[in-house]
Amino acid sequence: MPNLSLPNEFSHVTFDKPGMADVMYMTRSPMPTLAPGQVLIKVRAAGVNGPDVAQRSGIYPPPKEASPILGLEVAGEICAVAKGVGQWESGDKVCALVPGGGYGEYAIAYASHCLPIPRGWSFQQAAAIPETFFTVWGNLFMRAGMKAGETVLIHGASGGIGSTAIVLAKAFGARVVVTSASDEKCAYCRKLGADLAINYQNENFVSAVMEFTQDKGVEVVFDVAGGDFINLNLKVLAMDGRMVSVAMQRGAKAEVDIFRIMAKRISWTGSTLRPQSVTAKAGIAEELLEHVWPMLQESTKSNSKSSICNLIPNIFAEFSLDECVCAHELMESRAHRGKIVLIPD
Repeated sequence: MPNLSLPNEFSHVTFDKPGMADVMYMTRSPMPTLAPGQVLIKVRAAGVNGPDVAQRSGIYPPPKEASPILGLEVAGEICAVAKGVGQWESGDKVCALVPGGGYGEYAIAYASHCLPIPRGWSFQQAAAIPETFFTVWGNLFMRAGMKAGETVLIHGASGGIGSTAIVLAKAFGARVVVTSASDEKCAYCRKLGADLAINYQNENFVSAVMEFTQDKGVEVVFDVAGGDFINLNLKVLAMDGRMVSVAMQRGAKAEVDIFRIMAKRISWTGSTLRPQSVTAKAGIAEELLEHVWPMLQESTKSNSKSSICNLIPNIFAEFSLDECVCAHELMESRAHRGKIVLIPD
Protein backbone atom coordinates (compact mmCIF):
# COMPACT_ATOMS: atom_id res chain seq x y z
CA MET A 1 0.00 0.00 0.00
CA PRO A 2 1.45 3.43 -0.92
CA ASN A 3 2.15 6.06 1.72
CA LEU A 4 -0.98 7.97 2.67
CA SER A 5 -1.57 11.66 1.93
CA LEU A 6 -0.20 13.66 4.83
CA PRO A 7 -0.58 17.23 6.13
CA ASN A 8 2.29 19.70 6.05
CA GLU A 9 2.16 20.34 9.81
CA PHE A 10 1.17 18.47 12.96
CA SER A 11 0.25 19.37 16.54
CA HIS A 12 2.41 18.30 19.46
CA VAL A 13 3.38 19.13 23.02
CA THR A 14 6.42 21.32 23.64
CA PHE A 15 8.11 23.44 26.31
CA ASP A 16 10.61 26.28 26.09
CA LYS A 17 12.62 25.64 29.24
CA PRO A 18 12.68 22.93 31.91
CA GLY A 19 10.37 23.30 34.86
CA MET A 20 7.16 22.16 36.46
CA ALA A 21 4.41 20.48 34.47
CA ASP A 22 2.82 23.78 33.51
CA VAL A 23 5.75 24.69 31.22
CA MET A 24 4.21 22.37 28.58
CA TYR A 25 1.88 23.67 25.89
CA MET A 26 0.61 22.73 22.43
CA THR A 27 2.20 23.98 19.23
CA ARG A 28 2.49 23.04 15.54
CA SER A 29 5.59 22.08 13.55
CA PRO A 30 6.41 20.84 10.04
CA MET A 31 5.93 17.12 9.55
CA PRO A 32 9.02 15.07 10.45
CA THR A 33 11.12 13.52 7.69
CA LEU A 34 11.77 9.79 7.56
CA ALA A 35 15.30 8.39 7.58
CA PRO A 36 16.21 4.92 6.30
CA GLY A 37 14.67 2.15 8.36
CA GLN A 38 11.94 4.36 9.83
CA VAL A 39 8.14 4.56 9.65
CA LEU A 40 5.71 7.38 10.39
CA ILE A 41 2.85 6.57 12.75
CA LYS A 42 -0.48 8.36 13.06
CA VAL A 43 -0.63 8.38 16.86
CA ARG A 44 -3.87 7.18 18.44
CA ALA A 45 -2.49 6.93 22.00
CA ALA A 46 0.79 7.67 23.74
CA GLY A 47 2.08 6.41 27.07
CA VAL A 48 3.28 8.74 29.83
CA ASN A 49 6.42 7.62 31.65
CA GLY A 50 8.88 8.72 34.29
CA PRO A 51 11.59 9.63 31.73
CA ASP A 52 9.14 12.10 30.17
CA VAL A 53 8.83 13.87 33.51
CA ALA A 54 12.61 13.80 33.97
CA GLN A 55 13.19 15.28 30.51
CA ARG A 56 10.64 18.04 31.11
CA SER A 57 12.34 18.75 34.44
CA GLY A 58 15.72 19.15 32.75
CA ILE A 59 17.47 16.16 34.31
CA TYR A 60 17.20 13.65 31.44
CA PRO A 61 18.00 15.32 28.10
CA PRO A 62 17.17 13.40 24.92
CA PRO A 63 19.98 11.76 22.94
CA LYS A 64 21.51 14.02 20.32
CA GLU A 65 19.77 12.35 17.38
CA ALA A 66 16.35 12.01 19.05
CA SER A 67 13.31 14.26 18.72
CA PRO A 68 13.15 16.83 21.54
CA ILE A 69 9.40 16.24 21.75
CA LEU A 70 8.37 14.23 24.81
CA GLY A 71 6.99 10.71 24.56
CA LEU A 72 8.68 7.31 24.26
CA GLU A 73 5.84 4.95 23.33
CA VAL A 74 2.87 5.13 21.00
CA ALA A 75 0.20 3.08 19.31
CA GLY A 76 -1.46 3.90 16.03
CA GLU A 77 -1.43 3.29 12.31
CA ILE A 78 1.57 3.40 10.01
CA CYS A 79 0.99 6.08 7.39
CA ALA A 80 4.39 6.22 5.66
CA VAL A 81 7.44 3.94 5.37
CA ALA A 82 10.97 4.78 4.34
CA LYS A 83 12.49 3.15 1.30
CA GLY A 84 13.76 -0.33 2.11
CA VAL A 85 11.33 -1.05 4.97
CA GLY A 86 9.75 -4.38 4.11
CA GLN A 87 8.09 -5.66 7.28
CA TRP A 88 5.43 -2.92 7.50
CA GLU A 89 3.20 -1.00 5.14
CA SER A 90 0.79 1.91 5.39
CA GLY A 91 -2.35 0.99 7.32
CA ASP A 92 -0.69 -1.51 9.65
CA LYS A 93 -1.70 -1.05 13.30
CA VAL A 94 1.32 -1.10 15.60
CA CYS A 95 2.68 -0.09 18.94
CA ALA A 96 6.22 1.23 19.01
CA LEU A 97 9.09 2.33 21.18
CA VAL A 98 10.09 5.75 19.87
CA PRO A 99 13.27 7.75 20.60
CA GLY A 100 11.10 10.79 21.32
CA GLY A 101 8.15 12.54 19.71
CA GLY A 102 5.30 10.48 21.14
CA TYR A 103 3.30 13.46 22.44
CA GLY A 104 2.02 14.46 19.01
CA GLU A 105 -0.41 13.63 16.24
CA TYR A 106 2.39 11.86 14.34
CA ALA A 107 5.60 10.18 15.49
CA ILE A 108 8.59 8.53 13.82
CA ALA A 109 9.71 5.06 14.89
CA TYR A 110 12.30 2.63 13.63
CA ALA A 111 10.57 -0.21 11.82
CA SER A 112 12.47 -2.72 13.95
CA HIS A 113 11.05 -1.14 17.14
CA CYS A 114 7.41 -1.63 16.08
CA LEU A 115 5.27 -4.56 17.15
CA PRO A 116 1.78 -5.58 16.02
CA ILE A 117 -1.07 -4.56 18.29
CA PRO A 118 -2.25 -7.75 20.02
CA ARG A 119 -5.58 -9.18 18.97
CA GLY A 120 -8.50 -7.44 20.73
CA TRP A 121 -6.40 -4.73 22.36
CA SER A 122 -7.32 -1.03 22.20
CA PHE A 123 -4.87 1.63 21.06
CA GLN A 124 -4.71 2.85 24.67
CA GLN A 125 -3.74 -0.59 25.96
CA ALA A 126 -1.20 -1.09 23.18
CA ALA A 127 0.39 2.33 23.84
CA ALA A 128 1.05 1.19 27.41
CA ILE A 129 3.25 -1.72 26.25
CA PRO A 130 6.53 -0.58 24.69
CA GLU A 131 8.42 1.45 27.31
CA THR A 132 7.52 -0.86 30.18
CA PHE A 133 7.78 -4.17 28.33
CA PHE A 134 11.09 -3.27 26.66
CA THR A 135 12.46 -2.09 30.03
CA VAL A 136 11.30 -5.12 32.01
CA TRP A 137 12.23 -7.73 29.42
CA GLY A 138 15.59 -6.15 28.70
CA ASN A 139 16.50 -5.95 32.39
CA LEU A 140 14.66 -8.64 34.34
CA PHE A 141 14.98 -11.37 31.73
CA MET A 142 17.92 -10.49 29.47
CA ARG A 143 20.25 -8.85 32.01
CA ALA A 144 19.22 -10.45 35.31
CA GLY A 145 18.37 -13.79 33.69
CA MET A 146 15.28 -14.48 35.77
CA LYS A 147 14.07 -18.08 35.43
CA ALA A 148 10.96 -20.04 36.33
CA GLY A 149 10.94 -21.15 39.96
CA GLU A 150 13.03 -18.24 41.20
CA THR A 151 11.83 -15.56 43.61
CA VAL A 152 12.09 -11.92 42.56
CA LEU A 153 11.72 -8.79 44.70
CA ILE A 154 10.20 -5.85 42.81
CA HIS A 155 10.25 -2.34 44.26
CA GLY A 156 7.82 0.41 43.24
CA ALA A 157 5.55 -2.33 42.07
CA SER A 158 2.29 -0.41 41.59
CA GLY A 159 3.58 1.88 38.82
CA GLY A 160 3.78 1.12 35.13
CA ILE A 161 7.23 -0.52 35.19
CA GLY A 162 6.59 -2.36 38.45
CA SER A 163 3.18 -3.72 37.49
CA THR A 164 4.59 -4.97 34.19
CA ALA A 165 7.42 -6.66 36.07
CA ILE A 166 4.88 -8.44 38.30
CA VAL A 167 2.76 -9.84 35.49
CA LEU A 168 5.69 -10.87 33.30
CA ALA A 169 7.51 -12.54 36.18
CA LYS A 170 4.36 -14.46 37.13
CA ALA A 171 3.62 -15.39 33.52
CA PHE A 172 7.08 -16.94 33.27
CA GLY A 173 6.84 -18.93 36.49
CA ALA A 174 8.52 -16.83 39.20
CA ARG A 175 7.44 -16.20 42.77
CA VAL A 176 6.96 -12.46 43.20
CA VAL A 177 7.54 -10.32 46.28
CA VAL A 178 6.87 -6.59 45.99
CA THR A 179 7.13 -3.42 48.01
CA SER A 180 4.88 -0.40 47.69
CA ALA A 181 4.04 2.71 49.68
CA SER A 182 0.47 2.04 50.83
CA ASP A 183 -1.89 -0.78 51.75
CA GLU A 184 -4.08 0.15 48.79
CA LYS A 185 -1.17 -0.17 46.36
CA CYS A 186 -0.15 -3.47 47.96
CA ALA A 187 -3.67 -4.79 47.41
CA TYR A 188 -3.43 -3.76 43.76
CA CYS A 189 -0.14 -5.64 43.42
CA ARG A 190 -1.66 -8.79 44.95
CA LYS A 191 -4.48 -8.54 42.44
CA LEU A 192 -1.88 -8.55 39.67
CA GLY A 193 -0.43 -11.77 41.07
CA ALA A 194 2.17 -10.78 43.68
CA ASP A 195 2.67 -13.59 46.20
CA LEU A 196 3.68 -11.16 48.95
CA ALA A 197 3.16 -7.38 49.02
CA ILE A 198 4.94 -5.31 51.68
CA ASN A 199 4.05 -1.75 52.65
CA TYR A 200 7.58 -0.48 53.25
CA GLN A 201 6.23 2.60 55.03
CA ASN A 202 5.21 0.60 58.08
CA GLU A 203 7.01 -2.75 57.70
CA ASN A 204 10.66 -3.77 57.48
CA PHE A 205 10.82 -5.35 54.05
CA VAL A 206 14.11 -7.12 54.78
CA SER A 207 12.57 -9.08 57.67
CA ALA A 208 9.41 -9.82 55.68
CA VAL A 209 11.35 -11.07 52.65
CA MET A 210 13.66 -13.27 54.71
CA GLU A 211 10.70 -14.80 56.57
CA PHE A 212 8.87 -15.44 53.29
CA THR A 213 11.94 -17.15 51.78
CA GLN A 214 12.79 -19.06 54.97
CA ASP A 215 16.02 -17.05 55.29
CA LYS A 216 17.25 -18.06 51.84
CA GLY A 217 16.66 -14.66 50.23
CA VAL A 218 15.55 -13.87 46.69
CA GLU A 219 17.43 -14.78 43.53
CA VAL A 220 16.66 -11.46 41.79
CA VAL A 221 15.97 -7.88 42.86
CA PHE A 222 14.35 -5.58 40.28
CA ASP A 223 15.14 -2.15 41.70
CA VAL A 224 13.62 1.21 40.84
CA ALA A 225 14.49 2.73 44.21
CA GLY A 226 18.26 3.08 44.47
CA GLY A 227 19.52 5.24 47.32
CA ASP A 228 19.19 3.74 50.77
CA PHE A 229 17.44 0.63 49.40
CA ILE A 230 20.62 -0.67 47.75
CA ASN A 231 22.24 -2.11 50.88
CA LEU A 232 18.87 -3.47 51.99
CA ASN A 233 18.60 -5.24 48.65
CA LEU A 234 22.02 -6.78 49.19
CA LYS A 235 20.78 -8.15 52.51
CA VAL A 236 17.79 -9.93 50.98
CA LEU A 237 19.64 -11.38 47.97
CA ALA A 238 20.44 -15.08 48.09
CA MET A 239 23.88 -16.52 47.33
CA ASP A 240 24.72 -15.86 43.68
CA GLY A 241 21.80 -13.44 43.54
CA ARG A 242 21.37 -10.78 40.85
CA MET A 243 20.25 -7.19 41.22
CA VAL A 244 19.23 -5.02 38.28
CA SER A 245 18.75 -1.25 38.67
CA VAL A 246 16.36 0.55 36.34
CA ALA A 247 15.61 3.80 38.21
CA MET A 248 16.72 5.85 41.22
CA GLN A 249 13.55 7.09 42.90
CA ARG A 250 15.24 7.25 46.32
CA GLY A 251 18.48 8.75 45.05
CA ALA A 252 21.33 8.20 42.60
CA LYS A 253 23.99 7.49 45.22
CA ALA A 254 24.41 4.82 47.88
CA GLU A 255 27.09 3.74 50.32
CA VAL A 256 27.46 0.12 49.27
CA ASP A 257 28.58 -2.80 51.43
CA ILE A 258 31.14 -4.21 49.00
CA PHE A 259 32.02 -7.14 51.23
CA ARG A 260 28.41 -8.39 51.13
CA ILE A 261 28.55 -8.36 47.32
CA MET A 262 31.75 -10.39 47.47
CA ALA A 263 30.59 -12.80 50.18
CA LYS A 264 27.33 -13.61 48.41
CA ARG A 265 28.83 -13.50 44.90
CA ILE A 266 26.17 -10.97 43.91
CA SER A 267 25.95 -9.69 40.34
CA TRP A 268 24.70 -6.09 40.04
CA THR A 269 23.77 -4.64 36.68
CA GLY A 270 21.34 -2.12 35.23
CA SER A 271 20.52 -0.05 32.19
CA THR A 272 18.65 2.90 30.80
CA LEU A 273 16.62 2.15 27.69
CA ARG A 274 16.59 5.34 25.66
CA PRO A 275 20.34 5.70 24.93
CA GLN A 276 20.70 2.11 23.73
CA SER A 277 21.46 1.54 20.06
CA VAL A 278 18.85 0.89 17.41
CA THR A 279 20.24 -2.64 17.10
CA ALA A 280 20.03 -3.31 20.86
CA LYS A 281 16.41 -2.18 21.04
CA ALA A 282 15.59 -4.24 17.96
CA GLY A 283 17.02 -7.26 19.77
CA ILE A 284 14.66 -6.69 22.69
CA ALA A 285 11.74 -6.31 20.26
CA GLU A 286 12.63 -9.63 18.63
CA GLU A 287 12.64 -11.41 21.98
CA LEU A 288 9.32 -9.84 22.96
CA LEU A 289 7.78 -10.94 19.68
CA GLU A 290 9.05 -14.48 20.19
CA HIS A 291 8.40 -15.02 23.89
CA VAL A 292 5.74 -12.52 25.03
CA TRP A 293 3.56 -11.71 22.03
CA PRO A 294 2.02 -15.20 21.79
CA MET A 295 0.78 -14.68 25.37
CA LEU A 296 -0.56 -11.21 24.55
CA GLN A 297 -2.42 -12.61 21.56
CA GLU A 298 -4.15 -15.08 23.90
CA SER A 299 -4.79 -12.61 26.73
CA THR A 300 -8.24 -11.44 25.62
CA LYS A 301 -9.67 -14.94 25.27
CA SER A 302 -12.22 -15.77 27.95
CA ASN A 303 -10.46 -19.03 28.88
CA SER A 304 -7.01 -17.47 29.28
CA LYS A 305 -5.15 -18.19 32.50
CA SER A 306 -5.26 -15.35 35.01
CA SER A 307 -1.51 -14.66 34.74
CA ILE A 308 -1.92 -14.15 30.99
CA CYS A 309 -5.03 -11.99 31.41
CA ASN A 310 -3.05 -9.77 33.77
CA LEU A 311 -0.64 -8.96 30.94
CA ILE A 312 -3.27 -6.55 29.60
CA PRO A 313 -2.10 -3.17 30.96
CA ASN A 314 -4.23 -1.45 33.54
CA ILE A 315 -5.00 2.03 32.20
CA PHE A 316 -5.34 4.18 35.30
CA ALA A 317 -6.11 7.47 33.53
CA GLU A 318 -6.53 8.89 30.05
CA PHE A 319 -6.03 12.53 29.08
CA SER A 320 -6.29 14.39 25.81
CA LEU A 321 -2.98 15.63 24.43
CA ASP A 322 -3.71 19.21 25.49
CA GLU A 323 -4.23 17.94 29.06
CA CYS A 324 -0.59 16.82 29.27
CA VAL A 325 -0.03 19.08 32.30
CA CYS A 326 -2.64 17.13 34.28
CA ALA A 327 -1.12 13.83 33.14
CA HIS A 328 2.34 14.83 34.37
CA GLU A 329 1.00 16.15 37.66
CA LEU A 330 -0.68 12.79 38.24
CA MET A 331 2.53 10.94 37.34
CA GLU A 332 4.53 13.06 39.79
CA SER A 333 1.99 12.57 42.57
CA ARG A 334 2.61 8.79 42.44
CA ALA A 335 -1.08 8.33 43.13
CA HIS A 336 -1.59 6.22 40.02
CA ARG A 337 -1.74 2.43 39.86
CA GLY A 338 -0.89 1.34 36.35
CA LYS A 339 -0.46 3.42 33.21
CA ILE A 340 -1.33 6.96 32.17
CA VAL A 341 -1.98 7.60 28.47
CA LEU A 342 -2.52 10.62 26.24
CA ILE A 343 -5.05 10.65 23.38
CA PRO A 344 -4.46 13.06 20.46
CA ASP A 345 -7.65 14.83 19.38
